[in-house]
Amino acid sequence: MTLNDTTRGNRLHIGLFGRRNAGKSSLINALTGQSVATVSAVPGTTTDPVYKAMELHGIGPVVFIDTAGFDDEGELGRLRVEKTEQAARETDIALLLFSGLDMTEELKWLAIFRQQKTPVILVVSCIDERKEAGEVLAGAVKKATGICPLQVSATKKQGLEELRQELIRVLPEDYEQPSLTGDLCQAGDTVVLVMPQDIQAPKGRLILPQVQTLRELLDKGCQPLCCTTDRLAAALDKLKEPPQLMITDSQAFKEVYPLKPEKTRITSFSVLFAAFKGDIAYFLAGAKALLDLPAEAHVLIAEACTHKPLQEDIGRVKLPRLLRKKFGDRLQIDIVSGKEFPEVLTGVDLVIHCGACMFNRKLVLSRVGACQRQSVPMTNYGLAIASLLGILPKVAVPCSIGKNTLQ
Repeated sequence: MTLNDTTRGNRLHIGLFGRRNAGKSSLINALTGQSVATVSAVPGTTTDPVYKAMELHGIGPVVFIDTAGFDDEGELGRLRVEKTEQAARETDIALLLFSGLDMTEELKWLAIFRQQKTPVILVVSCIDERKEAGEVLAGAVKKATGICPLQVSATKKQGLEELRQELIRVLPEDYEQPSLTGDLCQAGDTVVLVMPQDIQAPKGRLILPQVQTLRELLDKGCQPLCCTTDRLAAALDKLKEPPQLMITDSQAFKEVYPLKPEKTRITSFSVLFAAFKGDIAYFLAGAKALLDLPAEAHVLIAEACTHKPLQEDIGRVKLPRLLRKKFGDRLQIDIVSGKEFPEVLTGVDLVIHCGACMFNRKLVLSRVGACQRQSVPMTNYGLAIASLLGILPKVAVPCSIGKNTLQ
């Protein structure tokens, strides 16, 4: 990955949903102008969701998600539908394809998208191949939903421009993501980035949060200075004036905070992503609630990556170690990774999420929403570590709640 690449987590996610053989894969191929998805007359060709990143004129970097038919059958079919449901949680705009006069499933999914507040475009697909004429089916869809659907033929390239224009029209209001560093720094500021190069940062590479933060600082016109934890003191000594901001890896808070100049603000990559990808106010409340957990509390740690656990892994080793040091061995800690996240959080007292650099904001907010509906506090790695170390009130966050330090 280069500094110019847009990661999948920062792209607009456009999901296609419909029955088997509704034309989802054909439509993605037509929209992208590429043979991205496998097309076949055999129902159920698409199994797990297929993700294709591209640039869409008028919108920018997007990810198309080709999902399995939501009418799939049998045990394998049930598992495929579950994957489709997971894809729906990270979908910023949904294309709901109608392929017949029986609209029971389509109407159910339309209700789901409305509940999730996901913009949805209704599409009558394969209008040149349907038994029902496109106009007849479109009229039935309008009668059932109150919405006039777009009529599209992937093979004859009909309706594609109208569909692209509709995608632009329904763009979510918060599509333009906020600045990663927000008001914590401005052009001309010196920003020190403390970037431990441990086993989680393979030789020759930086981890994604470091890359993305560095790129934004350069774009802002800041003067970034990068160093490892053991070289921080020497780096600060070389500066004529204290830096305006220090950004560290959360797991290095304990070593970095004592070296912070008095007038320099400090934050972490994980804290920046808490505001960038999630609900910072809810995460702050969760970080404070962490200190009041009972000794036998149940904590769920959720990490976006599905990497093989490494020695001194922050989510599986370091954070649990800090938690047990604070609360003792009666604390119950469970860990989920990747797209796996329990819908029912009964018995969970706190969720601690990673920075979610690999997820898009919609997916993170869907998890926040699940916690809010079930009254389960939620925070993230950086805020949790700062809270456990007792420096939470001194950590700076980019936010819109009126202050940039936690009070």
